[in-house]
Amino acid sequence: MVNSKAKPQKELRRGWTTGACATAATKAAFAALVTGNFPNPVDIILPKGERASFPLALNELGQGYARAGIIKDAGDDPDVTHGATIIAKVSRVGTGVTFRAGEGVGTITKPGLPLAPGEPAINPVPRQMMIKEVEDIAKKHAVPADVEIEISIPGGETIAAKTWNGRLGILGGLSILGTTGIVHPYSCSAWIHSIHRGIDVARATGVSHVAGSTGSTSEEAVRKLYRLPMDALIDMGDFAGGMLKYLRNHPVPRVTIAGGFGKITKLAQGALDLHSGRSQVDFDWLARLMPEHVREQTRKANSALEVELLARSMGFDLPRRVAKSAAGTVREVLKDAPVEADIVIVGRDGEIIGRA
Repeated sequence: MVNSKAKPQKELRRGWTTGACATAATKAAFAALVTGNFPNPVDIILPKGERASFPLALNELGQGYARAGIIKDAGDDPDVTHGATIIAKVSRVGTGVTFRAGEGVGTITKPGLPLAPGEPAINPVPRQMMIKEVEDIAKKHAVPADVEIEISIPGGETIAAKTWNGRLGILGGLSILGTTGIVHPYSCSAWIHSIHRGIDVARATGVSHVAGSTGSTSEEAVRKLYRLPMDALIDMGDFAGGMLKYLRNHPVPRVTIAGGFGKITKLAQGALDLHSGRSQVDFDWLARLMPEHVREQTRKANSALEVELLARSMGFDLPRRVAKSAAGTVREVLKDAPVEADIVIVGRDGEIIGRA
């Protein structure tokens, strides 16, 4: 059956980015370093002016340093970092504010990301947030804002194995992310962010052909088909629009979209979010592609797979027609961008059943 999950009826609870948690931990640690006391809860101002409050999960005051930890609450978003402890260790070191990757926080090793290779994976907006909190406290207490901020996430390297960081050349752990400080439930902003960064890395490393896939089966099929390196593989998931719109303004010479018959059918019908809860297969549309004598049977089908198997049993090349329509959708989104595009439809056992 086609999945038609209803959206949750209750209002979904928003959460906080790793960048917001790291900023709150940094503020608490530096305040303790200056005053001897940890604020708890600790309040910060987010980039758009909102105020957020965080309870401390740990605090430690030592000789020349202080540590504070915040347990990340991602709200109702399915975020792999939900429940992780974000720890800031602030030490009186050097001149100005510098950053260091502690346990579980990655290091940049490839060009194309917002930070240079060798830098800790603490993104620019979270850095700005932390610097501002440190400078505000330093000004209030008339002390120099000369500190090293080390961010760590115990278990972060294991959690990072569930993310794109390895492909992006971020090694050793997670990234400290967030441009607003807020995680909006089911926005999947982290996934789309990873798609964008994957394209950035591909461009910076000279990759001329990228492939966005809806899942691991289609990814493996397209990798073998074109003998693509790992840097060229974009885990697009359901976010075809998020990838294609970014490519429109950040082009690579060629893109392949690979996925199963149902997902590519939705793309062919004009959907850019291919999630089962946000777009559905239109069986009337599919019926118009089929021979006349099976159109009514197609309209009454329970799944796209049922239609594909019906066409296959007749020797009718429906996947090629769907792929051709999907290529048209892709071209409409890319507009005049200098990007050559093709579509690959992959069956459940990994065989390629349609191309355009």
